[in-house]
Amino acid sequence: MKNKNSRLDSIKMIISSKEVGSQEELLNELAKEGFKLTQATLSRDLKQLKVAKAASMNGNYVYVLPNNTMYKRMTEPHSASEMLRHNGFVSIEFSGNIAVIKTRPGYASSLAYDIDMRSFHEIIGTIAGDDTIMLVISENSSRTAVLQALSGLIPNINHNIYK
Repeated sequence: MKNKNSRLDSIKMIISSKEVGSQEELLNELAKEGFKLTQATLSRDLKQLKVAKAASMNGNYVYVLPNNTMYKRMTEPHSASEMLRHNGFVSIEFSGNIAVIKTRPGYASSLAYDIDMRSFHEIIGTIAGDDTIMLVISENSSRTAVLQALSGLIPNINHNIYK
Protein backbone atom coordinates (compact mmCIF):
# COMPACT_ATOMS: atom_id res chain seq x y z
CA MET A 1 0.00 0.00 0.00
CA LYS A 2 1.31 3.42 -0.93
CA ASN A 3 1.76 5.91 1.90
CA LYS A 4 -0.04 9.19 2.54
CA ASN A 5 2.89 11.40 1.49
CA SER A 6 3.05 9.61 -1.87
CA ARG A 7 -0.69 10.05 -2.27
CA LEU A 8 -0.51 13.77 -1.44
CA ASP A 9 2.39 14.19 -3.87
CA SER A 10 0.39 12.41 -6.57
CA ILE A 11 -2.61 14.66 -5.94
CA LYS A 12 -0.37 17.73 -6.33
CA MET A 13 1.14 16.40 -9.54
CA ILE A 14 -2.24 15.46 -11.04
CA ILE A 15 -3.79 18.83 -10.21
CA SER A 16 -0.77 20.72 -11.54
CA SER A 17 -0.61 18.73 -14.78
CA LYS A 18 -4.28 18.21 -15.72
CA GLU A 19 -7.54 20.07 -15.52
CA VAL A 20 -9.52 18.10 -12.93
CA GLY A 21 -12.97 19.43 -12.09
CA SER A 22 -14.43 16.88 -9.67
CA GLN A 23 -13.42 14.52 -6.89
CA GLU A 24 -14.65 11.63 -9.03
CA GLU A 25 -12.24 12.60 -11.83
CA LEU A 26 -9.43 12.94 -9.29
CA LEU A 27 -10.25 9.56 -7.72
CA ASN A 28 -10.05 8.00 -11.23
CA GLU A 29 -6.67 9.62 -11.88
CA LEU A 30 -5.38 8.43 -8.50
CA ALA A 31 -6.63 4.90 -9.25
CA LYS A 32 -4.52 4.95 -12.45
CA GLU A 33 -1.52 5.70 -10.21
CA GLY A 34 -2.35 2.75 -7.93
CA PHE A 35 -4.14 4.57 -5.10
CA LYS A 36 -7.40 3.18 -3.73
CA LEU A 37 -9.14 5.62 -1.41
CA THR A 38 -12.59 6.82 -0.49
CA GLN A 39 -14.14 10.14 -1.41
CA ALA A 40 -13.99 11.12 2.28
CA THR A 41 -10.23 10.49 2.43
CA LEU A 42 -9.74 12.46 -0.78
CA SER A 43 -11.80 15.30 0.65
CA ARG A 44 -9.57 15.40 3.76
CA ASP A 45 -6.45 15.32 1.56
CA LEU A 46 -7.73 18.24 -0.53
CA LYS A 47 -8.45 20.21 2.62
CA GLN A 48 -4.97 19.48 4.01
CA LEU A 49 -3.37 20.60 0.72
CA LYS A 50 -5.57 23.73 0.71
CA VAL A 51 -6.81 22.89 -2.77
CA ALA A 52 -9.43 25.27 -4.16
CA LYS A 53 -11.50 25.49 -7.32
CA ALA A 54 -10.95 28.25 -9.84
CA ALA A 55 -12.08 29.02 -13.36
CA SER A 56 -9.70 27.70 -16.01
CA MET A 57 -8.92 29.47 -19.30
CA ASN A 58 -11.89 27.74 -20.95
CA GLY A 59 -14.31 28.69 -18.18
CA ASN A 60 -14.55 25.31 -16.43
CA TYR A 61 -13.98 25.15 -12.69
CA VAL A 62 -10.94 23.02 -11.87
CA TYR A 63 -8.88 22.21 -8.79
CA VAL A 64 -5.91 24.48 -8.16
CA LEU A 65 -3.14 24.36 -5.59
CA PRO A 66 -2.24 27.29 -3.35
CA ASN A 67 0.24 29.65 -5.05
CA ASN A 68 -0.96 28.20 -8.34
CA THR A 69 1.40 30.44 -10.30
CA MET A 70 4.17 28.21 -8.98
CA TYR A 71 2.36 25.09 -10.26
CA LYS A 72 2.13 25.98 -13.93
CA ARG A 73 0.41 23.39 -16.03
CA MET A 74 2.72 21.48 -18.32
CA THR A 75 2.12 21.42 -22.05
CA GLU A 76 3.17 17.76 -22.24
CA PRO A 77 1.80 16.11 -19.09
CA HIS A 78 3.51 13.02 -17.70
CA SER A 79 2.00 10.51 -15.32
CA ALA A 80 2.19 11.50 -11.66
CA SER A 81 4.27 8.44 -10.79
CA GLU A 82 6.77 9.31 -13.55
CA MET A 83 7.17 12.84 -12.21
CA LEU A 84 7.42 11.62 -8.62
CA ARG A 85 10.46 9.50 -9.39
CA HIS A 86 12.39 12.76 -9.12
CA ASN A 87 10.84 13.75 -5.75
CA GLY A 88 10.31 17.32 -6.96
CA PHE A 89 14.10 17.81 -6.98
CA VAL A 90 15.36 20.85 -8.90
CA SER A 91 18.99 21.46 -7.89
CA ILE A 92 21.69 21.16 -5.22
CA GLU A 93 24.41 23.64 -4.29
CA PHE A 94 27.25 23.24 -1.77
CA SER A 95 28.99 25.69 0.58
CA GLY A 96 31.42 24.30 3.13
CA ASN A 97 29.70 21.54 5.09
CA ILE A 98 26.23 22.71 4.02
CA ALA A 99 24.25 21.81 0.93
CA VAL A 100 21.04 23.46 -0.22
CA ILE A 101 18.56 21.46 -2.26
CA LYS A 102 15.88 23.30 -4.24
CA THR A 103 12.64 21.45 -4.98
CA ARG A 104 9.34 22.18 -6.63
CA PRO A 105 7.00 24.02 -4.25
CA GLY A 106 5.60 21.71 -1.56
CA TYR A 107 8.15 18.92 -2.00
CA ALA A 108 10.96 19.90 0.37
CA SER A 109 9.55 18.46 3.59
CA SER A 110 8.77 15.03 2.15
CA LEU A 111 12.17 14.80 0.45
CA ALA A 112 13.93 15.91 3.66
CA TYR A 113 11.97 13.26 5.56
CA ASP A 114 13.12 10.61 3.06
CA ILE A 115 16.73 11.77 3.44
CA ASP A 116 16.52 11.67 7.24
CA MET A 117 14.92 8.21 7.23
CA ARG A 118 17.77 6.80 5.14
CA SER A 119 20.27 7.78 7.88
CA PHE A 120 23.08 8.58 5.46
CA HIS A 121 26.35 8.78 7.42
CA GLU A 122 27.41 11.64 5.11
CA ILE A 123 24.50 13.81 6.27
CA ILE A 124 23.98 14.87 9.91
CA GLY A 125 20.47 16.21 9.33
CA THR A 126 18.09 18.37 7.31
CA ILE A 127 15.92 21.44 7.74
CA ALA A 128 13.13 21.91 5.23
CA GLY A 129 10.88 24.71 4.09
CA ASP A 130 8.37 24.64 1.25
CA ASP A 131 10.84 24.40 -1.64
CA THR A 132 14.27 24.39 0.02
CA ILE A 133 16.20 21.88 2.14
CA MET A 134 19.37 22.63 4.07
CA LEU A 135 21.63 19.60 4.58
CA VAL A 136 24.36 19.61 7.22
CA ILE A 137 27.17 17.43 5.90
CA SER A 138 29.41 15.33 8.17
CA GLU A 139 32.94 16.70 8.76
CA ASN A 140 34.87 14.24 6.58
CA SER A 141 32.29 13.67 3.83
CA SER A 142 33.05 14.91 0.33
CA ARG A 143 30.53 16.47 -2.01
CA THR A 144 30.96 13.45 -4.27
CA ALA A 145 30.11 11.10 -1.38
CA VAL A 146 26.98 13.14 -0.56
CA LEU A 147 25.88 13.12 -4.21
CA GLN A 148 26.53 9.40 -4.45
CA ALA A 149 24.49 8.73 -1.28
CA LEU A 150 21.60 10.87 -2.50
CA SER A 151 21.62 9.44 -6.03
CA GLY A 152 19.70 6.36 -4.86
CA LEU A 153 16.93 8.63 -3.59
CA ILE A 154 17.14 11.33 -6.30
CA PRO A 155 18.00 9.66 -9.64
CA ASN A 156 18.53 12.94 -11.54
CA ILE A 157 20.70 14.64 -8.87
CA ASN A 158 23.94 14.56 -10.87
CA HIS A 159 22.33 16.52 -13.71
CA ASN A 160 21.40 19.52 -11.53
CA ILE A 161 24.50 20.54 -9.57
CA TYR A 162 25.52 24.17 -9.27
CA LYS A 163 28.71 24.10 -7.14
